[in-house]
Amino acid sequence: MTFNRDDWIIPDWPAPDNVRALITTRNGGVSIGSYASMNPADHVGDDPEAVRRNRALLRAQLPNDPHWLKQVHGTQVLNVMSDAHGTPEADAAVTTLANQVCAVLSADCLPVLFCAADGSAVAVAHAGWRGLAAGVLERTLAAMPVPGAQVLVFLGPAIGPEAFEVGAEVKTAFTAFDPAAAGAFRPGAPGKYHADLYLLARQRLARRGVTRCYGGGFCTYREKQRFYSYRRDGASGRMATLIWRAATAAP
Repeated sequence: MTFNRDDWIIPDWPAPDNVRALITTRNGGVSIGSYASMNPADHVGDDPEAVRRNRALLRAQLPNDPHWLKQVHGTQVLNVMSDAHGTPEADAAVTTLANQVCAVLSADCLPVLFCAADGSAVAVAHAGWRGLAAGVLERTLAAMPVPGAQVLVFLGPAIGPEAFEVGAEVKTAFTAFDPAAAGAFRPGAPGKYHADLYLLARQRLARRGVTRCYGGGFCTYREKQRFYSYRRDGASGRMATLIWRAATAAP
């Protein structure tokens, strides 16, 4: 399969040969203005025809139409069991079937890819701070048919700790669950903290036995030429993070 769009991300992780994943950036599409250029999200105010064309560009790189979700910063996990497509309310998706493309959209929130070490299952989750604190990663792991110790994870592009300033209530939401989460917050402006979504995710995953965690280190807010950022721009497009099991492993 050839990925020929500008600077889209192929995750660098030791996933099995039958596991394929792709993360779009803001480049390589047809949208203009605040949505320039590769916006596949149809709920952010972009021209519907531009979104349709962007989705067609993306679809050309995939074995099937993605299973898009209506994301609500929650913990619901869609178990993809067939080719049926709609827009169910969920913030994660998992499948054991071949050529079923699980997808989430993001523009500062953390997209997280999962795969079983033996290639038997894949999943993806959308983890803003609310979903992360509520347990969306744990719910996603629980929906997979293997224990956490047999799962590989890749952390996609999210807002970095230098740019993600939050109130004390966000720190409390995490430290009430795990006091060690305090290490993911450092003081900012008075009454504020800089939160490290990547570290918070790694901590949550480690508590469920996940030791093979890759990716991270992006910043959607600071890398304006490559990523959309809702916090930076307000009106903006979204990146798509997608994963599927190929019917046959790569040669």
